Amino acid sequence: MFSEKKERTGQEPSSGQNRINEGTTLEGDVVSQGFFRIDGTVKGTIKTPSKVVLGKSGYINGTLTCENADIEGKFEGNLDVSGTLSLKSTATIEGEVVAGKLAVEPGATFNASCVMKGSKKDTQPKTESKLKEDPASKPSPYHRQQRAKKSSEPLK
Repeated sequence: MFSEKKERTGQEPSSGQNRINEGTTLEGDVVSQGFFRIDGTVKGTIKTPSKVVLGKSGYINGTLTCENADIEGKFEGNLDVSGTLSLKSTATIEGEVVAGKLAVEPGATFNASCVMKGSKKDTQPKTESKLKEDPASKPSPYHRQQRAKKSSEPLK
């Protein structure tokens, strides 16, 4: 009987939900394994390997690092989303954004520098030798400068 109770209380940390209600202001750093719903104000750093929802009345000023984020409120600072960042029509974003995928509804305000996370192939810089061997780096016969060059050559 007692052993059954112990088994039930052992929930996974990622299954928990955290909520900061409207009218609540939190200053400082927050680290959690669970889902976040923010309708109040957070000034500081939020870090979670889960999803964060910033409600219409929510405001974050600082750094947010998470897997997925749905933004309806106002965010100022650094936003690092490894998965999908969804900006609803009421969202306002200012700062620096790094996201895997970005979905923006009409009406959202997005005043940020944005970098999309890509595959490892996309993020590796090409060396000069690879550029020389890469057929895509050779000029195309359809390129404007190539056409102009051929048209100026005398006919044989």
